[in-house]
Parts: sequence; structure tokens; C-alpha cells
Amino acid sequence: MCIRDRYGEYLNWIGHADATLTFPQTVVLRYTKQEPGRADEAAEDYGKWYLARLRMLDNALADGRKFLVANRFTVADICIAYALWLGTTLDLDAGYKPQTRAYMDRMTARPSWATCMEAQEESEEKFEATLDAYNERKQAERQAKAKL
Repeated sequence: MCIRDRYGEYLNWIGHADATLTFPQTVVLRYTKQEPGRADEAAEDYGKWYLARLRMLDNALADGRKFLVANRFTVADICIAYALWLGTTLDLDAGYKPQTRAYMDRMTARPSWATCMEAQEESEEKFEATLDAYNERKQAERQAKAKL
């Protein structure tokens, strides 16, 4: 099957990943990782909402398909797989249906996924080093001002 014939479905999955799935995850991320204790109930509610928003994906994958569109790997798979993976970092994956878990496992087992994760780890290390240097510089500036 040609991707051209499934273009609307392809676009829908991309939008579903970035607008429907990751939105509630941002609330969970904020209130569990960045501001814990500030809005625990909101984080819990949005975590449940995220899992409810997986219904379309769960139903689509119930037919045993390996990929979301036209029986081939597309950007739609990348977008949805990222949203699912992000859910694992937020401890939301216990609610994944078996077919959704299997799909995520297939996507994250791809060699390209490993390459991306390595690049992310390198980026995180560079960011942390830059942040540490920035904080040290700011601390030195504060100490210098305090001496004046």
C-alpha cells in the first residue's frame, strides 16, 4: 500500500502524538519532576488522562500491525514511539495495553533508536557541564559583588 493513499491517517498519527499524547505528559512532567508536591493531584489526573488518550492507538494496534501506516516505518511511528517512551520516563507505562507495549518495544529495539539515545545521553552530559560552569560563574560573580 502506498503512503500517499494513507496520507491523512499518517498526519493524524503525527498530530495525535504531539498534541494529544504529549500534552498531558507535560503536566505530569512538570508536577512530578520539576515542581513535586505543588500539584500532585493534577499530575495524577493528567497521568490517567494520558492513558485514556491511548485508546485510539490501542485499538489500531489490536489488529496486529507492526507499523501505524501503510505497513511501513514512518515518521508517525517515530512520533508515537517517542510519546510512549516519554510515558515510561514518567512511570505511566504500567497502564499500557499489551499490544501498545509490544509496539513500543519494537520501535525502541530499532538500531536507530539506540543511536538517538546515545546522542541524547551525550547531549545531557554536555548540558550538565555547561550548566555547572554557568552556576560556578554566577556564584563567583555573587561572591565578588558581596565583597564590594
